Amino acid sequence: MRLAAGLAVLGAATLGAQPVATAAAAKEAASANSSAAVIITVSNLRSAKGVVIACMTTKETIFPKCREDPSAHRTVVKANGGSAKGLTIRFDDVKPGDYAIALLHDENNDGKANRAMGMMPREGFGFSRDAKVRMGPPKFRDAVFTHGAADQALTISMRYFL
Repeated sequence: MRLAAGLAVLGAATLGAQPVATAAAAKEAASANSSAAVIITVSNLRSAKGVVIACMTTKETIFPKCREDPSAHRTVVKANGGSAKGLTIRFDDVKPGDYAIALLHDENNDGKANRAMGMMPREGFGFSRDAKVRMGPPKFRDAVFTHGAADQALTISMRYFL
């Protein structure tokens, strides 16, 4: 009887401890596998012409040309979908991590960034964290943001040189 009582206490103690460890492990696994939305408000579009091409990547080596990243989040949104408050772009099912976003306002809808004299952008562009453009696009480290397990809202201002 004492043996049975001892086993019952041991079993209860083991069972009592197990859910705590399992719950912590489940929470950690859920956090690692969870995904949430990144919602971008695009401000300062100069016209409703064309489209806005958006690309979000974790790959520092290819930013801002994240079309070379097969796991990048990409979308194209009509520029006339914007309102006085701005255009909204949404990436769903984004796993936690460090990302950078590049936007192009492709006003003539030809699928590329048109340039004057091969250098100066004719169309609008924008980057996460409103990273500055100097003698070329910003570095990944200037545009990177950390996305967690909850939905995240960002605002990116479009800029135009010409």
